[in-house]
Amino acid sequence: MTVDWSHGGPDLLVSLDRDAGAIGIQIQDQLRAAIRERRLVSGERLPSTRRLAALLGVARGTIVEVYEQLLAEGYVLATVGSGTRVAAIPAPEEPAGRATPAIPAGSPRPIDFEYGIPDLRTVPLSDWSWAVSKATQTLTTAALGDDDPAGSRHLRDVASAYHRRVRAGSASTEDAVIVAGFRQGLTFALAALAQHGIHRIALEDPGPRDHDVIARRAGLEAVPVLVDADGLDVDRLRRTGARAVLLTPAHQCPTGVALGPSRRRELLGWAEEVDGIILEDDYDAEFRYDRQPVGSLHGLNPRRVIALGSVSKTLAPAIRLGWVLAPPRLRDGIIEEKRLSSRGAPGLDQEALALLMETGRFDRHLRRVRETYRARRDILAAEVDRAFGPGRLTGLAAGCHAVLQLPAGSSEREVAATAATMGVLVNTLGQYRFSAEATQADPLPPALVIGFGNVDEARIRDGIRILAAAEAAARRPGSAPPKPPHPPAA
Repeated sequence: MTVDWSHGGPDLLVSLDRDAGAIGIQIQDQLRAAIRERRLVSGERLPSTRRLAALLGVARGTIVEVYEQLLAEGYVLATVGSGTRVAAIPAPEEPAGRATPAIPAGSPRPIDFEYGIPDLRTVPLSDWSWAVSKATQTLTTAALGDDDPAGSRHLRDVASAYHRRVRAGSASTEDAVIVAGFRQGLTFALAALAQHGIHRIALEDPGPRDHDVIARRAGLEAVPVLVDADGLDVDRLRRTGARAVLLTPAHQCPTGVALGPSRRRELLGWAEEVDGIILEDDYDAEFRYDRQPVGSLHGLNPRRVIALGSVSKTLAPAIRLGWVLAPPRLRDGIIEEKRLSSRGAPGLDQEALALLMETGRFDRHLRRVRETYRARRDILAAEVDRAFGPGRLTGLAAGCHAVLQLPAGSSEREVAATAATMGVLVNTLGQYRFSAEATQADPLPPALVIGFGNVDEARIRDGIRILAAAEAAARRPGSAPPKPPHPPAA
């Protein structure tokens, strides 16, 4: 996208060798090169002749001649009232193999059942705008400097109180560290664990695939532990020799199961036995439909649990704010990691989020989208029952995704690939497995992970019908993918 600079835009870098002479030719050559190399792009406004002449310390007539020459050669366009702009010239040829396939004009937008994306159309931008405006009015001059390494005191007050009230946690303000989202918080927490002599961490299998990469980059060895109908298998965890475990106990990602009561007790017992740490990813705990909310593990033993939260699922990923609630012996290490690697999230945004939560606007938004997601979940369940038969959808009690169990003998990869040719994008359960070796050792039935947070009701209906057609086509080797029952809704 071309930036439409006003008033000619910022200064244009042109280096002149005044001893070499031919100043006009030098300026021409540099402007041509900038246009060819796409440092100046089609439609971009150039400075006025008067301004560029003043910037370079040359006569205005020299710049007039330069622009006239470039105009004659087709490098620029001159329009009364619009100034001089860069013309569209053919792009240089891309090296073989790097061309991006063109998307035919008028192609319908794919139905994307991507996991983990909230309904971006419901983000309360007017409330956020109010909160940012209020923050600029209330923040002191001193607060505009570097903040406390742990983050805004106001947001730490609010985040810890919110976790105590909504998630039955036990955190105080002093336990909280504000971070720029979940991944940053996890990175800092893992580095702090390594400093305390913990070098092996267990991860849920299936589970988010980038967690093992983050663990390795922090210097920890990551090992898989299978998830079953009651959540993480603690007996298997004991056999790994790990002293830390990262899990999603309230609504497991991606299977959707909740860690059962007996498993919760076993897990806390394991942590005491091995002097271990539980990292609790509380990513979508606010969205509950058919059962009472499951309390945070942090509230049961804050000495052994690091709770990680963010607003990526509840508000929007672009806001990029989160918190880490950590035991005192680990908190200082997390703060030091944050201090050395980044200054964290912008102070104004931290203050805005604190105001949004404290004034009830955040909770009002959650109540509204919870009902939206509930309605979409109900439509998803009804469509799956109709297209695939009852009992195929699991993980429905909470969150913004569910798991579609495919008929025995189906290839989840083939179904997903066929669906993509029909305009539906979906992840397979296999994409969340820890490794090929783990998959072979503990194979799971074929399934698809259906994210419905950012898909409206009409597209859910169309998408499930297309997935059913894709599954039927994938079971007929050699058959061409059928056309969708009707084009996906725009």
